[in-house]
Amino acid sequence: MEKIKVGILKETKTPPDRRVAIPPQQGLELLKKFPNVELYIQPSDLRAYTNEEYLELGLTLQDDLSNCDILIGVKEVKIRYLIPGKTYMFFSHTAKKQPHNRDLLQAIVARNIKLIDYEYLTDAQGVRLVAFGRWAGIVGSYNAILAYGIRSGKYNIRRAHLCHDMDEFFGELNKAVLPNIKILITGGGRVAHGAMEVLNHLEIKKVSPQDFLKNSYDHPVYCQIDPWHYVKRKNNDVFDLEHFAKFPQEYESTFLPYTKVTDVLMCCHYWDPESPVFFTKNDVRNPDFNIKLIADISCDVNGPIPTTVRASTIEEPFYGINPASWNEVDAFSPENITIMAVDNLPGEASRNSSISFANDLIDNVFPALFGDDEDNVIKRASITSLKGKLSKKFSYLQDYLDGK
Repeated sequence: MEKIKVGILKETKTPPDRRVAIPPQQGLELLKKFPNVELYIQPSDLRAYTNEEYLELGLTLQDDLSNCDILIGVKEVKIRYLIPGKTYMFFSHTAKKQPHNRDLLQAIVARNIKLIDYEYLTDAQGVRLVAFGRWAGIVGSYNAILAYGIRSGKYNIRRAHLCHDMDEFFGELNKAVLPNIKILITGGGRVAHGAMEVLNHLEIKKVSPQDFLKNSYDHPVYCQIDPWHYVKRKNNDVFDLEHFAKFPQEYESTFLPYTKVTDVLMCCHYWDPESPVFFTKNDVRNPDFNIKLIADISCDVNGPIPTTVRASTIEEPFYGINPASWNEVDAFSPENITIMAVDNLPGEASRNSSISFANDLIDNVFPALFGDDEDNVIKRASITSLKGKLSKKFSYLQDYLDGK
C-alpha cells in the first residue's frame, strides 16, 4: 500500500509563532499509530523544538515538502509558500470573511488546494476536536498576574515566553503574593478554565457571583461568571443559553455591578458582534468604575470591552488607556487602566501547548485524516477542495472570495 506523505510545516506568519503541530515525541507516536504515514519535518530556527530534537528521535528533516500529500501547520501559510494541488491543514482565519486573509483564500482556490481548517474540526454534536483555548487562558491569566506585580510593585516574575516549559512557568508563579484583590473571569469554556488553572495554582479562593458582589475579603478571591450572570433578555423572559446564541441582539448587559467591585478583569468569553457590550467608555469614566487591570484574553478589538483598542504582542503585551482622554498611555501609571490584549497567547507556552494540540490531533483527527472519514470530521472542516472550489458548507464565502 502506498504511504501517505505528511509534511510538518515551519511557521511563516509575521510576527513569528514558535508553536508546531507535531512536536518530536508526538511525531514518533504518530508513526507508531499510523503505519500508513511517512513523516517529514520542515527545518525551522524559530520553533520551540529544535531541529536536533527531531533528529535525535530519528525523524526526517526535509526543507522541500513538494513530495508530500498533506501539509500541516499551525497559523496561516504565506501565499508564496503554498504548493499547488496539495492538502493543507492550519488555522486559516478566512471562514468569517476576515478582510486581511482574502488574498490567502483566493490563492488557495487558484492553486487547487484543499484547505482543512482546525477551527471547524468537530464531532457530530459540533464540539471542537482541537483548540488552543486552554493555553490562551493559562498564559493570559499568567500575564495578568505578571502585570499586577509590575503595577503594584509587590513582586516580579519572568515573562511567560521566557520560561522553558510549564514547570518553570508555575515555578515563577509561586513568587506572586497577591493582596486582598478581587479577580473576575468572564466565560465558561476552555479559555476560562485555563485561566482558573493559574488562579487555583496560586490557591486563590473561588467565590460565587453573589458573594463577589456583596462581600469584602481579607485575602484575594476570584469569581467566574457565565452569560446568564452578565446579560438578560430585554423582555425579561427567563435566560436561555441556546436562545442567546441564536438571538444575541435580544439581550442587554447586566455587567455594570461587577465593574464597581472588580480589581482585575480576565475576559475569557465568546462574543458575538450582535451581543451587548459589557460596558462603555462612559462607564469607564464613572467614578464607581473600579477595574484597574484588564487581561482581554478573548481580544475582540473595538468590541465588548471598549479599552481593547488594539491587539498587543508577545514582545510588548501591555498598554495603558487613560479614561479621561481615551489616549493610549503608559501601561502602569496609577491613573491609567492596564490592558493586556495579546492575540496569540498560546505562543508564549509553545512547547506545552504544541504537545496538547498534537495529542488531540492524533487521538481525534488523524484517524479520519489517514483512514476512513466515516463521521465526516474532515469533510465538515474542509473549506475548499482540490478542484479549486469552495465546499458546499462554505459556499457563503463566494462573495468574499470574489472580492465583494
